[in-house]
Amino acid sequence: MEERPLGRSGIAVSRIVLGCGNFGGIGSAPAFFGQGETKEAAFALMDAAWEAGITTFDTADAYGGGRSEAWIGEWLRTKGPDVRDRIVLSTKTFNPMAEGEDSGLSRRRILRQLDTSLERLGVERVALYLTHEPDPDTPLEETLQALDELVQAGKIGAVGASNVTGEQLAEALELSELEGLAGYQWAQNSYSLLDRAVEEDVFPVCREHGLGFTPFSPLCGGWLTGKYRRGEEPPAGSRMTLRPGPYEHLRRVEVFDALEALETEARERGTTAATLAFAWLLGQAQVTAIVAGPRRPEHLEPALAALQLGLTPTDRERIGASFP
Repeated sequence: MEERPLGRSGIAVSRIVLGCGNFGGIGSAPAFFGQGETKEAAFALMDAAWEAGITTFDTADAYGGGRSEAWIGEWLRTKGPDVRDRIVLSTKTFNPMAEGEDSGLSRRRILRQLDTSLERLGVERVALYLTHEPDPDTPLEETLQALDELVQAGKIGAVGASNVTGEQLAEALELSELEGLAGYQWAQNSYSLLDRAVEEDVFPVCREHGLGFTPFSPLCGGWLTGKYRRGEEPPAGSRMTLRPGPYEHLRRVEVFDALEALETEARERGTTAATLAFAWLLGQAQVTAIVAGPRRPEHLEPALAALQLGLTPTDRERIGASFP
C-alpha cells in the first residue's frame, strides 16, 4: 500500500490507517467500556489490516478504558520484528480512563498518560502522539512544553492535534514557533461528504504550515454506507441505536436525497456507496491518510477498493455538490 509523508514530520503513514477506537469499547465513552469488539475480533482486524498493507494503527489511551492499547500491545508481541518494526503507532490523550477520573492536557497528566500508554502498547516510543481535544483549563503553553519534552526525550516522534478548530490550530502553531517548541505536524478531525466544516477553517491552516491531515469518521458513523434509509428504523446495533446524538441532525430529506444519489452513482460505476465516499476523500489533496474503523475484517474492503478507484476533480466536485 502507498505511504505518504505526514506533513513535515518525517514520518510516513499508510494511506489507510486502522482506527482502533472500538477495541474493547466504543470510543472514549466510559459507559461503553467493555463493549465494542472483543479481543479476538480486534486481533482478526489487525491481522486483516496488516495483510492488506496497512501499517499505521490509530488508538487512544481512553479507548475501551485502555483495552485498545493493551490489545494492540498483545498483538504486537505475537509478531516478529518484521511486523513490529513496520507498524507506525499513533495514540492520543485527553479523556478520562474511567468514570470520575481526571482528564485534560496538563504537563503532569500528559507525562503520566504517555508512560501508561507505552506500557500497555509494550513499546518504548510511539511515532505519533495527539492531543485528543483542546483543554480549556490548561494553558496552551504548558501543554506544548510537555509535548516538546516528550519529543526531546525520544518517547514520541511527532505531535498532532485532534478535534481542533482552525483558530485553535493556528494559535498553537504560532506559540510553538515563538517558544521554539515541537509544533503540531498534522490535524485529525472528522471529515466526510456529510461533515465538511474543516474545509473552511482547518484546511487553510494546514496548507499554510505544511501540515498533514488524517480524517476520522470517513463514513460519518455509517451514514455513507447505505445502512440508514428513508422511512426505516436504524439496524440493530448500529451507531444510530447505540449513540445517535452526533448524527440526529442527518435525519433530513436533503440528506436522504444525497445518499440515494450517491448509491445511484456507485451502482453505475460497479462499486458501493462506501467505496465512493472513501475515494472522494482520497482525492482531496489535503488528505494524507484516512482513519477507517471497521467492525469486521470485510469492512476494510470499501477503503481498499477506493485506493483503486480514481475520481477526476470533476467527479469529486459533482459528488460533493450533491450533499447539503
